[in-house]
Amino acid sequence: MSLIPRIFGDRRSSSMFDPFPMDVFDSFKELGFPVSNSGETSAFANTRVDWKETPEAHVFKADLPGLKKEEVKVEIEEDRVLQISGERNVEKEDKNDKWHRVERSSGKFMRRFRLPENAKMDQVKASMENGVLTVTVPKEQVKKPDVKSIEISG
Repeated sequence: MSLIPRIFGDRRSSSMFDPFPMDVFDSFKELGFPVSNSGETSAFANTRVDWKETPEAHVFKADLPGLKKEEVKVEIEEDRVLQISGERNVEKEDKNDKWHRVERSSGKFMRRFRLPENAKMDQVKASMENGVLTVTVPKEQVKKPDVKSIEISG
């Protein structure tokens, strides 16, 4: 006998097309772990953002699947702070609906980044494509000092 049915109960799917015959994650309730079906999911609150610096700019990329650009805000605050925020609303429930799984994240998110002195705060650009927000903050050009060659006399 398999160890999995003994630990998680013998809940097998009646569908022969289900590649996972039992729901391991729902079974965490049996082990005493809290399982929440509340509207707000913490995964969305922890939106991941990549920040890379190129020779020309600071580039931020945030994965925001399912959000429209109208649901996202990009703001520059005092003290050189870039703020990315937004909200995904919970789908409205109909009393005749029966939810089998609620896994998509919902709720508000906000990420803030203090930009370095070389950031051109007045030239920030943002675009969104395929659920990925890209914010580009150009950098000031580093002036190369004028170098004058001195001839060596002999």
